[in-house]
Amino acid sequence: MTLRKYKPKTPGTRFLVLPDFKEISKRSPEKSLLLSLRKKGGRNEQGRITVRHHGGGHKRKYRIVDFQRKEVIPGKVMSVEYDPNRSARIALIQYPDGKKRYILAPSGLLIGEKVISGEKAEIKSGNQLPLSLIPEGTSIYNIELQPGMGGKLVRSAGTNATIMSKDAHSAQVKLPSGEIRLINIRSLATIGQVSNPEHKYISLGKAGRNRWKGKRPKVRGVAMNPVDHPLGGGEGKSSGGRHPVTPWGKPTKGYKTRKKHKYSDKSILKRR
Repeated sequence: MTLRKYKPKTPGTRFLVLPDFKEISKRSPEKSLLLSLRKKGGRNEQGRITVRHHGGGHKRKYRIVDFQRKEVIPGKVMSVEYDPNRSARIALIQYPDGKKRYILAPSGLLIGEKVISGEKAEIKSGNQLPLSLIPEGTSIYNIELQPGMGGKLVRSAGTNATIMSKDAHSAQVKLPSGEIRLINIRSLATIGQVSNPEHKYISLGKAGRNRWKGKRPKVRGVAMNPVDHPLGGGEGKSSGGRHPVTPWGKPTKGYKTRKKHKYSDKSILKRR
């Protein structure tokens, strides 16, 4: 994938950098793998806003992505598609029995290639194997936390983790954040790097493009009045006069919210 920088013919294209989508081979998604998405605008069942700055945006359909990949027969890559619900690309796989599934596409996946999941799979980009059968130093993504649970870790565009070492029961995996974590050696992971690695270089160019994504404007607390926010008020431009908090006084911006004694602490060898 490559990026396209636009000529500044309008203010909205002056800093616009978007993907060229040349790797996309099919514009319309597979209808049997679609679900409707209902917009909530950050509101709960009572109609009250529980998440600020959400609302609007373009209509979307959810693509059912197979993170578990139970099929143990080779599947053929039919297309690489855009998914509006995630930063990575997805690939449509068709199996010999006629079943179709979406999977997270690895970087460099080509149409017509065969991918497989299971213990008999070879070490090739797009194949899924247990951690016990993957050599140390291999790049992996879509990692299960527990066997049979489906991939939970390393699913964003351009990310990959690395197997550092293994023992009889667990593997030490270095995640993109720098965290080193113990993961059950029977958990499945996919070989390779998640597709669309240039995603981090995208520049939207204008505020309206964020509105299409369903993101509404944000107003800084220090720009408000004291009645509206704990950081509001003051003579001139003040910095708030206290540690950053939400409108309801809860600490934010650096305040650690992880539980003090979480069951998974024993699995983390090195913090992010």
